[in-house]
Amino acid sequence: MGAVTEGGDDLCGGDLGSHPVAGLTTVLQALADPVRLAIIRAVAAEPRTCGGFDVPVTKSTLSHHFRVLREAGIIEQRCEGTRKLTSVRRAELEAAYPGLLESILSAPVEEAAAR
Repeated sequence: MGAVTEGGDDLCGGDLGSHPVAGLTTVLQALADPVRLAIIRAVAAEPRTCGGFDVPVTKSTLSHHFRVLREAGIIEQRCEGTRKLTSVRRAELEAAYPGLLESILSAPVEEAAAR
């Protein structure tokens, strides 16, 4: 399991790269999806490994959501051995858009997003 799939999404062993925080429209579009919002809420509470998410999507769909969040500059993923640790890029988001992340995290969870 040392190989990395195209884009570095599935397996550890390669550099996932760090993306700069994207423009506000891109960041908001990334956070508009209920699954990605659930991922951000979970990761903001505590950094997690890729297998530590309880979301109702397939592994490939979860990889897609991680990629969107990474490319928007919202999360970073780094490999530690065979595990991929996901964390929110709080400092970078706060510098780019002061108060945005905390506003999103403190907003009530909507019923549709909670399902």
